[in-house]
Amino acid sequence: MRHNHNSCGERGKSFSGFRHAMQAMRQGGPFDGTGRGARGRGERRRIFDGGELRLVLLKLVEDQPRHGYDLIREIETLSGGAYAPSPGVVYPTMTLLLDMGLAEEHESEGPRKVMTITEAGRNHLADRADEVATAIGRLTALAKVSERTDAAPVRRAMHNLKQALHDCLSREATTRETQLEVARILDEAVGKIERL
Repeated sequence: MRHNHNSCGERGKSFSGFRHAMQAMRQGGPFDGTGRGARGRGERRRIFDGGELRLVLLKLVEDQPRHGYDLIREIETLSGGAYAPSPGVVYPTMTLLLDMGLAEEHESEGPRKVMTITEAGRNHLADRADEVATAIGRLTALAKVSERTDAAPVRRAMHNLKQALHDCLSREATTRETQLEVARILDEAVGKIERL
């Protein structure tokens, strides 16, 4: 490749085969390999319906007494950081468990009360053991996917590429030959990735 320091004008020019990755970066999310921006860790997704979340929370307080924040953090841990339910969903569900007699509150050493399971709650979990296993399994499956798709090196490389293109496209002068060479290099990289 011939280097031309006055190359690559036309800031923001799209290149064939590179549109998906750039679109993902423009949307503010890391590239997830599908042509869409991946969700950030802070973005909440709906994983369970109300009944499933109720079972998950009840199962977690069966394991040990917990308050709402503990429940949110434990679900996030079980999912490998891929999902954390919002307090606006967790706390009403906890209240429902108390109203149903499946759990009860107890004073703890800290300022928050903790929720514990009742005998009725244990029976409720036993009657729905398969549903509980499925719901917990969904969290552990999320953790495996999160671990498998943790593409930190790819995100770093994408950032470097974005910066290099920005620097190149910011120059005042350009030649058509260099634009075509940049497009060729990017198309070649896309082809190699697609063949992996």
